[in-house]
Amino acid sequence: MSYGQGGPQSQWDPWKPNSQQPWNSGDDGTPDWAALAEASETRTKRRKVLFVVGGALAAVAVGTAVALAVVSANGDDQASGSPTGVPAGASLPGGSGSAAPSFEPTSAPPPLDPKDFISSAGKDTAPLGAGTLFPGTQLTVGGTVYKKGPTADTKNCATGAGGTLPKALTANNCTRLIRATYIKGDIAVTVGVALFDTEARATKTKAGTDDRSIVRSLFGKGVKPFCDGAFCRSTRNAYGRYAYFTIAGFTDGKNVTDKDTKVFRAGDDLAEFTFRQIHRRGEAQASAAADR
Repeated sequence: MSYGQGGPQSQWDPWKPNSQQPWNSGDDGTPDWAALAEASETRTKRRKVLFVVGGALAAVAVGTAVALAVVSANGDDQASGSPTGVPAGASLPGGSGSAAPSFEPTSAPPPLDPKDFISSAGKDTAPLGAGTLFPGTQLTVGGTVYKKGPTADTKNCATGAGGTLPKALTANNCTRLIRATYIKGDIAVTVGVALFDTEARATKTKAGTDDRSIVRSLFGKGVKPFCDGAFCRSTRNAYGRYAYFTIAGFTDGKNVTDKDTKVFRAGDDLAEFTFRQIHRRGEAQASAAADR
């Protein structure tokens, strides 16, 4: 039995290698150009689809690689929860990092009061004498220079006082009386400092004095006698455990009147100087105690 051209023709697949090309079954042997054109168009469409799909996959792959690179570069910071560029464990201002150390409020102790140290014999223990209360050979107050004359120091307070002052000193147990004289021209001033064990006794002594309570003038060593029978100007004060007195007059024996302002000024200068010396004594002892 004859089967024509060698049996049934196989199906042509343009993507299958060695598959048989479709030809016209005519006997003239010419190719079927319409079939060939359709096959070519089919191949072109498939290539376009593959190109589009491949490009999309490539873009996805590149994006994924970039993302992985960013994650890798910032991996340490991101893993620690720190912002990029901030070392691990650091915190930004206002963040939740560790708080700054706090300290309990402190206050310096109050300064020691100098007056406390000159108000009782128990605290007022620094060396004391005419040389410490009245140092040097002269005193300058506001441009006025007073030369220092003789000094005296006694535990028998009444011997250096006159009028009603000895009684007040003795009644309050005066323990010491230190005196010094200063001169300016024909004006002389003697200042006397009486010591007591407590401030209360010094204050009581001052309260028990009157205009006739005077310290005796101290002269000699170039200083002529003064206030020895003549009217003189006197002052009396107290500070801490000290009571201090002045008597001022003329070395020629003249009486002091209200018009003799230079005499008043000389007495006031020496009284102010004595007060400051006593206060400085308290300051020095307070400072020494604070440094211990």
